[in-house]
Order: sequence, then C-alpha cells, then structure tokens
Amino acid sequence: MRILVAGGAGYIGSVLAPMLHEHGYETDVCDLLWFGNHLPPEIRVMERNLFELNDEDLRPYEQVIFLAGLSNDPMAEFNPARNFIENGALPAYLAFRAKQAGVRRFIYASSCSVYGYTMHELYDEDSPVTCGYPYGISKLGGERGVLQLAGSEFSAIALRQGTVNGYSPRMRFDLIVNTMFKTALTDGVITVNNPSIWRPLIEVRDTATAFLRAVQADHGISGVFNVALDNFTVGQVADLVKDTVEEILGQKVRIVMKNVQDYRNYKVSCERAKTILGFAPKYSVPQMVGSLINNRARYSNFEDDNYYNIRVFEKIERQGR
Repeated sequence: MRILVAGGAGYIGSVLAPMLHEHGYETDVCDLLWFGNHLPPEIRVMERNLFELNDEDLRPYEQVIFLAGLSNDPMAEFNPARNFIENGALPAYLAFRAKQAGVRRFIYASSCSVYGYTMHELYDEDSPVTCGYPYGISKLGGERGVLQLAGSEFSAIALRQGTVNGYSPRMRFDLIVNTMFKTALTDGVITVNNPSIWRPLIEVRDTATAFLRAVQADHGISGVFNVALDNFTVGQVADLVKDTVEEILGQKVRIVMKNVQDYRNYKVSCERAKTILGFAPKYSVPQMVGSLINNRARYSNFEDDNYYNIRVFEKIERQGR
C-alpha cells in the first residue's frame, strides 16, 4: 500500500512516517518544510503546497493522512485568517481531491481542542463541542468537511488527539510535558498557571500508532475517534514531571503555583478508538519525560526558535512566505 502523509515532516510526522515504512507501507511526505526535514532517507519528501496537488499527484495513493495546518492556539491567534484556511479549508479540499483521484481513505489529524471548556464531564465523540476560539473552531471545520465526503468507496476518519508530548526528531518545547521538562532542567522550576485544569495527554509514539491503527482499520470504518493516554490535571502533570526528573537526574525541582484562568478544560473518553480501531496507548507521563532525557544528545539549545512553532510561524509571516 502507498500512503501520502500531508504535512509529514513535522513533530508527529517525523515519528509516524518512519513507523509506516517499518510496517511495510510505501510512504511519501508532502510538506513545505517550515521546520526542516528530519526524516530518514528512505522516505520520499516533496516540498510542495498541498493546495497545488491535483488528481494525477494523488492517484498513486490508497490512503492520505493529513497532519498539515497550524498546530496550536498561539499560531491560530497570530493569524486567524490563515488558521481557518490551513485547518478548515485545506483538509476538506484535499479530501475532496483525494476522493476524486480514487484514494480509498483520508485520515485527518483533528484535536480534542474542539471540546472547548467543560465542567466535570467525560466527553465522548457524540458529546457537544463548545470551542469558541480560532484553533478549535478551525479544527472542527476541517473535521466536518472531511467527514462529509465519507461513503461506501471512501473512508474518512478524524482522530481527535489529546496534547502530544515526548521526543521526536523534529523536536518541540511548546507542549505541556515538554515545556515543564525544559524549565525543570534550565530553571529548576515548573510553573503551573492553573493546577485544576484538565487535559488529555498522549505520547508522540502512541499518536503515531493511533494513525497506524486507522490505516489498518477495515475499509468500512469512518468517523471520529478520541485518542489519548488518559486525562490529567495540570497540577498532576507537574508532579509527575518533577518526580521523574528528580528520580532520574537527581536534580531538585520546585513547583510554582499560580491562579490564571484558562479557556480550555476538557477530559475525554477513548473507548471508541480502543473498541473499533484496537488502539491501546503504552507510554505514561514518566515515560514521556524519560524519552526526553534519553534523547537529550539529539537536540541542542532549549531556546532554539525551531523548537517553538509560533516563533517559526512569525518569521514565515514576516517574510511573506
């Protein structure tokens, strides 16, 4: 089977594309390479705008995985217009072109951010979505555009991911566990803006496995699936990161608590992905931290702009690219 990973040179794609290749799938990546190319040489990489792909480009592929678009709230808020184009219009358009070209399945990287702010409830895929901010709205728009195309000859799957963490060859330090790990090492401090806020978390290798399970699913399967390890309060995550750093590195870490309001608070059920896709995450929060420690020699200065999506995006916007 031949698979195209759209936006596959980023944080998740740099783990997913090699995993697909190792499982025997002929894997190509199409990406603008904003964050460079950290993929192994056996992965063919096309540096192209996804809006420019046509039926001839897509016809060789049986499945397309969409990882492209703007990846977090700071990027979405910096340029809301581009956010809605890249996260809402682009996946729907590419799914439309893929279906026309005879692609059999389109897998969209959605986000649990679509749930917005909820109180003391465990949300499944049929629960209401209440997001009121650009990133969550755009991800929901892209998701609905893709799913609208599902039919007997075209499977459409949306994976609503929890916050992804852990080591990737295309490293990021703007994610909750990764950020706490960075400040624990550099400052000896983890700052918690609001310890009561809930987040579903997932390790990047488990995220890649979720996409692999979607690729392997029966062709008749379409729909939305939450994918996460579990739900954690931010205060709980801080304790887990602190304990792991102190245990493995012997470095004392202090936690500083604040009381900053956050407009994102949600916890989700992932039973559907387990039951229908056979998705079973393996990596705990301490193992996420462990992956960062074990690969410390593979990334350089914590403040390198390439490790922060918003910094790279701001440069691109200023250059008019």
